Amino acid sequence: MASNTFGKLFAVTTFGESHGPAIGCVIDGCPPGIAIAPEEFRHDLERRATGKTRHTSARREADEVEILSGVYEGVTTGTPIALLIRNTDARSKDYADIAAQFRPGHADYTYWQKYGIRDPRGGGRSSARETTMRVAAAVIAKKWLAERHGVQVRGCLSQIGDVTPGAFDADTIDWTVVESNPFFWPDAAQVDALESYMDALRKSGDSVGARVDVVAEGLPPGWGEPIYGKLDGELAAALMSINAVKGVEIGDGFASVAQKGSHHRDEISADGFLSNHAGGILGGISTGQALRVSTAFKPTSSLRLPVQSLDTAGHAVEVVTTGRHDPCVGIRATPICEAMVALVLMDQALRHRAQCGDVGEVAPRIPAKVTGKKPDAEKLDVKKLDVKKR
Repeated sequence: MASNTFGKLFAVTTFGESHGPAIGCVIDGCPPGIAIAPEEFRHDLERRATGKTRHTSARREADEVEILSGVYEGVTTGTPIALLIRNTDARSKDYADIAAQFRPGHADYTYWQKYGIRDPRGGGRSSARETTMRVAAAVIAKKWLAERHGVQVRGCLSQIGDVTPGAFDADTIDWTVVESNPFFWPDAAQVDALESYMDALRKSGDSVGARVDVVAEGLPPGWGEPIYGKLDGELAAALMSINAVKGVEIGDGFASVAQKGSHHRDEISADGFLSNHAGGILGGISTGQALRVSTAFKPTSSLRLPVQSLDTAGHAVEVVTTGRHDPCVGIRATPICEAMVALVLMDQALRHRAQCGDVGEVAPRIPAKVTGKKPDAEKLDVKKLDVKKR
């Protein structure tokens, strides 16, 4: 198995390379009756796109979606949906000098070892260009989740390099602020400083990593499977499949190591859960609370700064990467992370419906949180946790 297909009941297969004639995907298992039009893909594709600001790669793709099958008179038919996007702004000549060199930090060497051949143009299949089709497929998933279950999937950038939001509370994110700046940053007061930070980074020729947080609200309890299809396990696998991802956290994640059990366990009252350190998942199954997942992206490896490596003949070379690259890939990763979360939730929702659709709502149904009331800070020892210290 070449593993280019993701999901079980809502299965997405992507194809194409960064500098090939086109990229695309086939969505199999999509329920019939969902109204969808080509223009509905534009918003999220533009959020993911490069060339929109000076802080991302200058590559500018039209990203016009062609619906080839599975939609009739504007409605999904239940048959495979094929989506295609033509590549219109590839510059393969930028990679001529490094076509036979292994760029440190890239997939060049590992692809070479696996296949005995690789497409050096823009990274080929390992390029972030491939994620465009994940975002496109998730447009359908997001719409179905919202219409059928009231689920809303949203994300923000919560760290760039060593910079974190000055004021950050996952429960009170102002999503209009997030969507009003090129960084998907939740603190409006810091945007100008981030602009200067990224300008200085770009001039230095270096790069930094980033952290993306995704919140999915409106999930009912019960989604996910208890052992090998755990909701958090599949989220982790899905997010780790994104290029440049090196870590995934559910809820408090690695901060849980330093917490005491008396703090981490999410107390329950008749009025709702008092906290959400588990990130909305217990035993691999959704609790009905907000789903919280964070993804860590490594620094971009495509740099103009010289680095030593080998070529395909095994000779020592000095690699200098030219072309158009991101000083921080995480800046445009928010919609990609949202997409993978939405695709997992869509697949899990269909799987739950298939096996347990007849179970219905089970009492008692615990509210997601105590409305308008925070847990007692002293009791839960919240003062020991600092959201800025990741």
